[in-house]
Amino acid sequence: MLPYSDSKPIGAADFYFAINATFRFVLNRFGIDQLRRYWSEIGSDYMVPVSAAWKKHGLTVVAEYWRAFFRAEPGSKVEAISSAHSVTLEVKQCPAIAHLRKDKREIVPCFCQHCYFLGEATAAPAGFTVRVEGGNGSCRQTFFHTNGGIAPQDISKIKEATC
Repeated sequence: MLPYSDSKPIGAADFYFAINATFRFVLNRFGIDQLRRYWSEIGSDYMVPVSAAWKKHGLTVVAEYWRAFFRAEPGSKVEAISSAHSVTLEVKQCPAIAHLRKDKREIVPCFCQHCYFLGEATAAPAGFTVRVEGGNGSCRQTFFHTNGGIAPQDISKIKEATC
Protein backbone atom coordinates (compact mmCIF):
# COMPACT_ATOMS: atom_id res chain seq x y z
CA MET A 1 0.00 0.00 0.00
CA LEU A 2 2.80 2.44 0.79
CA PRO A 3 4.80 4.01 -2.09
CA TYR A 4 8.06 2.79 -0.58
CA SER A 5 9.34 -0.48 0.79
CA ASP A 6 11.01 -0.85 4.12
CA SER A 7 11.87 -3.93 6.10
CA LYS A 8 11.12 -2.19 9.41
CA PRO A 9 7.55 -2.44 10.74
CA ILE A 10 7.82 1.08 12.20
CA GLY A 11 9.64 4.07 10.74
CA ALA A 12 12.32 6.15 12.47
CA ALA A 13 10.83 9.08 14.36
CA ASP A 14 13.95 11.19 13.75
CA PHE A 15 12.66 11.61 10.19
CA TYR A 16 10.28 14.19 11.67
CA PHE A 17 13.29 16.36 12.55
CA ALA A 18 14.37 16.25 8.90
CA ILE A 19 11.01 17.20 7.45
CA ASN A 20 10.53 20.02 9.98
CA ALA A 21 13.99 21.37 9.07
CA THR A 22 13.26 21.01 5.35
CA PHE A 23 9.97 22.87 5.70
CA ARG A 24 11.74 25.63 7.63
CA PHE A 25 14.49 25.93 5.03
CA VAL A 26 12.08 26.16 2.08
CA LEU A 27 9.81 28.60 3.95
CA ASN A 28 12.67 30.90 5.00
CA ARG A 29 14.45 30.77 1.65
CA PHE A 30 11.52 30.82 -0.78
CA GLY A 31 8.35 31.76 1.12
CA ILE A 32 5.00 30.15 1.90
CA ASP A 33 3.82 29.87 -1.71
CA GLN A 34 6.89 27.84 -2.69
CA LEU A 35 6.59 25.68 0.41
CA ARG A 36 3.00 24.89 -0.51
CA ARG A 37 4.15 24.14 -4.07
CA TYR A 38 6.83 21.80 -2.67
CA TRP A 39 4.19 19.91 -0.67
CA SER A 40 1.89 19.72 -3.69
CA GLU A 41 4.68 18.41 -5.90
CA ILE A 42 5.39 15.61 -3.44
CA GLY A 43 1.72 14.66 -3.69
CA SER A 44 1.55 14.87 -7.47
CA ASP A 45 4.96 13.29 -8.21
CA TYR A 46 6.10 10.92 -5.46
CA MET A 47 2.61 9.73 -4.57
CA VAL A 48 1.65 8.67 -8.14
CA PRO A 49 1.36 4.96 -7.21
CA VAL A 50 -0.94 5.86 -4.31
CA SER A 51 -3.13 8.08 -6.52
CA ALA A 52 -3.36 5.32 -9.12
CA ALA A 53 -4.45 2.76 -6.51
CA TRP A 54 -7.04 5.17 -5.11
CA LYS A 55 -8.40 5.85 -8.60
CA LYS A 56 -8.61 2.15 -9.43
CA HIS A 57 -10.06 0.89 -6.13
CA GLY A 58 -11.84 3.85 -4.56
CA LEU A 59 -12.39 4.88 -0.96
CA THR A 60 -11.81 1.39 0.45
CA VAL A 61 -8.16 1.64 -0.62
CA VAL A 62 -7.91 5.23 0.63
CA ALA A 63 -8.77 3.92 4.11
CA GLU A 64 -6.43 0.93 3.76
CA TYR A 65 -3.57 3.20 2.70
CA TRP A 66 -3.97 5.48 5.72
CA ARG A 67 -4.25 2.54 8.10
CA ALA A 68 -0.99 1.11 6.72
CA PHE A 69 0.65 4.53 6.77
CA PHE A 70 -0.13 5.27 10.39
CA ARG A 71 0.72 1.72 11.51
CA ALA A 72 4.26 2.49 10.32
CA GLU A 73 4.42 5.89 12.02
CA PRO A 74 5.91 5.73 15.53
CA GLY A 75 3.65 7.23 18.18
CA SER A 76 0.58 7.75 16.04
CA LYS A 77 -2.92 7.50 17.45
CA VAL A 78 -5.13 7.65 14.38
CA GLU A 79 -8.39 6.03 13.38
CA ALA A 80 -9.48 5.78 9.73
CA ILE A 81 -13.29 5.75 9.54
CA SER A 82 -14.88 4.64 6.27
CA SER A 83 -18.33 5.43 4.96
CA ALA A 84 -19.92 5.09 1.55
CA HIS A 85 -19.02 8.69 0.68
CA SER A 86 -15.84 9.49 2.60
CA VAL A 87 -12.86 8.38 4.63
CA THR A 88 -12.15 10.38 7.77
CA LEU A 89 -8.87 10.30 9.64
CA GLU A 90 -9.33 11.11 13.30
CA VAL A 91 -5.80 12.06 14.30
CA LYS A 92 -5.82 11.98 18.08
CA GLN A 93 -2.03 12.22 18.29
CA CYS A 94 0.00 13.32 15.30
CA PRO A 95 3.23 11.32 15.47
CA ALA A 96 5.31 14.12 13.96
CA ILE A 97 4.08 16.89 16.27
CA ALA A 98 4.33 14.59 19.32
CA HIS A 99 7.93 13.65 18.51
CA LEU A 100 9.00 17.23 17.78
CA ARG A 101 7.46 18.40 21.06
CA LYS A 102 8.98 15.55 23.08
CA ASP A 103 12.42 16.61 21.88
CA LYS A 104 11.64 20.30 22.36
CA ARG A 105 12.09 21.22 18.69
CA GLU A 106 10.76 24.49 17.34
CA ILE A 107 7.97 23.46 14.99
CA VAL A 108 7.38 25.38 11.78
CA PRO A 109 4.02 27.10 12.48
CA CYS A 110 2.50 26.10 9.11
CA PHE A 111 3.66 22.47 9.54
CA CYS A 112 0.10 21.08 9.64
CA GLN A 113 -0.78 22.62 6.26
CA HIS A 114 1.38 20.00 4.57
CA CYS A 115 -1.33 17.42 5.25
CA TYR A 116 -3.76 19.39 3.12
CA PHE A 117 -1.45 20.32 0.23
CA LEU A 118 0.17 16.92 -0.06
CA GLY A 119 -3.13 15.12 0.50
CA GLU A 120 -5.00 17.22 -2.06
CA ALA A 121 -2.33 16.70 -4.71
CA THR A 122 -2.42 12.95 -4.06
CA ALA A 123 -6.22 12.76 -4.03
CA ALA A 124 -7.07 14.95 -7.05
CA PRO A 125 -5.83 12.60 -9.82
CA ALA A 126 -7.92 9.84 -8.23
CA GLY A 127 -11.10 11.93 -8.26
CA PHE A 128 -10.99 12.81 -4.57
CA THR A 129 -10.42 15.89 -2.46
CA VAL A 130 -9.46 16.33 1.18
CA ARG A 131 -10.49 18.81 3.86
CA VAL A 132 -8.46 19.31 7.01
CA GLU A 133 -9.67 20.79 10.30
CA GLY A 134 -7.66 21.24 13.47
CA GLY A 135 -3.95 20.63 13.70
CA ASN A 136 -1.25 21.35 16.24
CA GLY A 137 -1.19 17.69 17.27
CA SER A 138 -4.71 16.48 16.50
CA CYS A 139 -6.94 16.99 13.49
CA ARG A 140 -9.60 15.56 11.24
CA GLN A 141 -8.84 14.87 7.58
CA THR A 142 -11.75 13.83 5.38
CA PHE A 143 -11.40 12.47 1.85
CA PHE A 144 -14.44 12.88 -0.43
CA HIS A 145 -15.25 12.33 -4.10
CA THR A 146 -14.64 15.61 -5.95
CA ASN A 147 -18.15 15.51 -7.39
CA GLY A 148 -19.61 15.88 -3.91
CA GLY A 149 -19.98 19.67 -4.02
CA ILE A 150 -17.41 20.15 -1.24
CA ALA A 151 -16.46 23.75 -0.42
CA PRO A 152 -12.80 24.71 -0.97
CA GLN A 153 -10.36 24.20 1.90
CA ASP A 154 -10.31 27.12 4.31
CA ILE A 155 -6.65 27.31 5.34
CA SER A 156 -7.65 29.15 8.53
CA LYS A 157 -9.30 25.89 9.68
CA ILE A 158 -5.80 24.38 9.94
CA LYS A 159 -4.23 25.42 13.25
CA GLU A 160 -0.66 26.59 13.48
CA ALA A 161 1.71 24.20 15.19
CA THR A 162 3.41 25.25 18.41
CA CYS A 163 6.01 23.66 20.64
